[in-house]
Amino acid sequence: MNNKLTIGTPLSPSATKVMLLGSGELGKEIIIALQRLGIETIAVDRYPGAPGHQVAHSAHVIDMADGAALRKLIEHERPQVIVPEIEAIDTATLLEIERLGISRVIPTARAVHLTMNREGIRCLAAEILGLPTSPYAFASSLEELCEAIENDIGYPCIVKPVMSSSGKGQSKVGRMEEVEAAWNYAAIGGRVNQGRVIVEGFIHFDYEITQLTVRAMSTNDEVETHFCEPIGHIQINGDYVERWQPQPMPPLALQRARDIAEKVTTELGGLGIFGVELFVNGDDVWFSEVSPRPRDTGMVTMCSQLQNEFELHARAILGLAVDTSLRDPGASAVIYGRLEEQAIAFSGVDEALRVPQSDLRLFGKPESFIHRRMGVALANGADAFEARTRAKLVASRVVSQRDWKNR
Repeated sequence: MNNKLTIGTPLSPSATKVMLLGSGELGKEIIIALQRLGIETIAVDRYPGAPGHQVAHSAHVIDMADGAALRKLIEHERPQVIVPEIEAIDTATLLEIERLGISRVIPTARAVHLTMNREGIRCLAAEILGLPTSPYAFASSLEELCEAIENDIGYPCIVKPVMSSSGKGQSKVGRMEEVEAAWNYAAIGGRVNQGRVIVEGFIHFDYEITQLTVRAMSTNDEVETHFCEPIGHIQINGDYVERWQPQPMPPLALQRARDIAEKVTTELGGLGIFGVELFVNGDDVWFSEVSPRPRDTGMVTMCSQLQNEFELHARAILGLAVDTSLRDPGASAVIYGRLEEQAIAFSGVDEALRVPQSDLRLFGKPESFIHRRMGVALANGADAFEARTRAKLVASRVVSQRDWKNR
């Protein structure tokens, strides 16, 4: 299948069709970027009314971990391109779909299969590519986890489910008495409770970054690697609550980060954007993980870059030219639901948008939880510090509430 697609007309026999597997806030932005380029979009998610369902040409609700249901839908819709946006997908079906030439999987079915599970990508990075990582081990029971920590990893350590997103189910463990709680939390936080975790030795780092890395076609019909400016972020209880771009880095550390990112994304292959997560201490850099799709940490690019991560992804997968230039220093801050409620409302939006150089996105999720991301505040500034201050102020002014007028 050609990497450069001819773009047809949506909802017609000539349509170029792209299917999103997972249609949350990230999928919604990918859909919007694709539609601006004339693509017919198909949004798939596990619940009705997902953010991407609200903007796509067509929408479906299935369990994407059900291989038979997934294949039936793909064969019915016959998209030229499939874009996985979440982890809970039956990747064996995607491997078969790609092998049969039914659709092209972004970036490749193999890359999706490897990166949907921390075990696959960590073994690839550390054992095949030889990239620097933290010490690690895998465990399929509480007993195995205790043994791995006591005999190999030590304290403090980090326990994560092998399959989760945005740090969900992640715990820092400082002593044996905390291990069982970490094991139980990993089971709750995993996209699919596989009863398996990764435990990592704790690295003392100055900061962690997302190195957005784009594989796109050149004018000579060859794949080129492009880098965005590094994104810094703060994580609290496994959730990325603040992001900013650019993150200042020593030149040697930046080069090492990009070398690692290029090695792992070249091995995974295909086209599109990859979010490579790295730890940095001085000039030393360690690989953490990689996602073959836009990251929530990259939402800051909606205010900081000439082309945001979603536009870069859309262009790259269609074989089009990309531009990773930074426009202005920017920052983002999470807007949480703060309520366990259906169909909440938001007040304070006007006050929030009166912050200088600010913007926001409300995702339109149909159900709110206390710690569910319901929106993101965006802001620019003369530097990352000013942008962060503004973004946090924007987020603080948006208040979620029960929509009493409809009761």
